[in-house]
Amino acid sequence: MEQRQAIVAVLRRGDRVLAIRRGPAVPRPGYWQPLSGKVEPGETQEQAVVREVREEVGLTVVPLAKVWESETDDHRFRLHWWTARADTGEVVPDPGEVAETRWVTPGEFLTLDPVFDGDREFFERILPEL
Repeated sequence: MEQRQAIVAVLRRGDRVLAIRRGPAVPRPGYWQPLSGKVEPGETQEQAVVREVREEVGLTVVPLAKVWESETDDHRFRLHWWTARADTGEVVPDPGEVAETRWVTPGEFLTLDPVFDGDREFFERILPEL
């Protein structure tokens, strides 16, 4: 099976990042993670970041930089990690996709449970270097 492309949007507001708990309409509900979603055909990664964030939490963001690549633990998706600025606006979650949101410090993210191993690696190893 061909690996699909997806983005992870690390939304920053000051020293905090937006963590979401996966909602009931998506695989593996209940996991905490940064926002993520598939890259649609003909769409750039930057466009996918903007669209996915708007669809899932109603924020308008500015993609800043691609900072990492990883893959999901089932190897179905190649994840392109992007930082994005979310300076203003209220988080309005899509209730099917997002059960809960929190602005957290990287250290606080690591205390959330459950989280995916790749997300934990990003917060422990990659984010501190940015």
